[in-house]
Amino acid sequence: MKKRIHDIELFMKYPHEVQEELLMSLIARGGKTEYGKKYGFDSIATREQFRQRVPIVTYEDLFPYIEKLMRGEQNLLWPSEIRWFAKSSGTTNARSKFIPVSNEALEDCHYKGGKDLLSIYVNNYPDTKMFTGKNLVIGGSQQVNQFDKNAKSYYGDVSAVLIKNLPFWAQMVRTPSLDIALMEEWEEKIEKMAHYTLDENVTSISGVPTWTIVLLERILEIKGASSILEVWPNLETFIHGAVAFTPYEKLFNSLIPSGNMRYMETYNASEGFFGIQDRTDSKEMLLMLDYGIYYEFIPKEEWDKEQPKTISLDEVELGKNYAIIITTNSGLWRYKIGDTIRFTSLDPFRIKISGRTKHFINAFGEELIIENAEEAIAEACEQTDAEMENFTAGPRYLEAGTRGSHEWIIEFNKQPEDLDQFKRILDTKLREINSDYDAKRHKDIALVAPLVHQVAKGTFYHWMKKRGKLGGQNKVPRLANNREYLDDLLEMVVTR
Repeated sequence: MKKRIHDIELFMKYPHEVQEELLMSLIARGGKTEYGKKYGFDSIATREQFRQRVPIVTYEDLFPYIEKLMRGEQNLLWPSEIRWFAKSSGTTNARSKFIPVSNEALEDCHYKGGKDLLSIYVNNYPDTKMFTGKNLVIGGSQQVNQFDKNAKSYYGDVSAVLIKNLPFWAQMVRTPSLDIALMEEWEEKIEKMAHYTLDENVTSISGVPTWTIVLLERILEIKGASSILEVWPNLETFIHGAVAFTPYEKLFNSLIPSGNMRYMETYNASEGFFGIQDRTDSKEMLLMLDYGIYYEFIPKEEWDKEQPKTISLDEVELGKNYAIIITTNSGLWRYKIGDTIRFTSLDPFRIKISGRTKHFINAFGEELIIENAEEAIAEACEQTDAEMENFTAGPRYLEAGTRGSHEWIIEFNKQPEDLDQFKRILDTKLREINSDYDAKRHKDIALVAPLVHQVAKGTFYHWMKKRGKLGGQNKVPRLANNREYLDDLLEMVVTR
């Protein structure tokens, strides 16, 4: 672990050299693939040539190649055999996505990220007792790829792909058993996980905050306990990712009431492992630069263009929002993952996830992003002693005689003392952190105060179940620039 800390310090010191060398290595590896031949990888010698010749692509652009890979063909996007596919929740698209995962990506990206996470954690907390107990992993499911007639490949949530391929020593220190961890039926899985882990010495938890809460609440219900520390007294850390943690902090503090509990964020997606929270006094994540992933970034003003201009790491600026483009050791070439980040530090490169390119509200020119929404929700909860379980928001369009507004549906674990005060704080905080929203709200010119619906506990769980989106990497869509999610949820609430 100490040796790896020195390696991390090396790429922190020489970020541009590491990324340039990595790009040339990826291009060389991909030269003999079908994709590499199509775009002349063999004669690409600079990053400028790479940008000029190779187009920026979405999942839909790569789907013809991925479909062939899933039917057993090889050497299309990457030279080594592809036997695993990470099934994405498809939050930007109704259709599931199947992201190829090479052996190189498993070893040099995902597992390297896991090892680095432990190295950084132990470096920050040398007194840790994490390894005296079990790591509770809340993952997804995996299955044989039915499209491959030779049944030689598999797909599942990225968490399931990783769990299934873990080395024996890692399997020994995690819980629950593999057959439960990889179950597909989510409700049965939660029940079995709860009963299986009750008597384990769980010292750490890894998972998505939303689904972790579901499990923890079920365990408390079974035990009749008021705190998870009554069940697992040696629990010391929660390693989380996939959704922002800030809106859930109060709820976790009530479930695990300990000033010694540690929280650590990671940025691990179906497409790769990107970032790790490396400091104890900051929630920013260190961008990991030697995981077989080459990064490019699209400035906000270029997002809507068909072939936008990209910039490299040496051109990014602090505080600006960028869409991420990745080239990886699984054969994703200049792939647009749909996430947006902003840099909080340039030496070394640290980031915060700010949202998704398709998850925002801009119906009135307010350009509200997920980061804004989550910060305002957290502030309103803090000031009204509330605990948020889930939320989504979208526009309420202008109609004859009325002005537009934002409409929020919020499920509380602990209701605010005063819902009207909660709405005022939410609105005030949004105006404070988003000047475009503030301008539209000025004297109610374009937007009036937000409308907030408080729904019963369990509403979002039942809604996700209705949509076939329980568990794994599935996330509640926070914002939408249309009323698709709002209307569907409200209709379900009325029906129930």
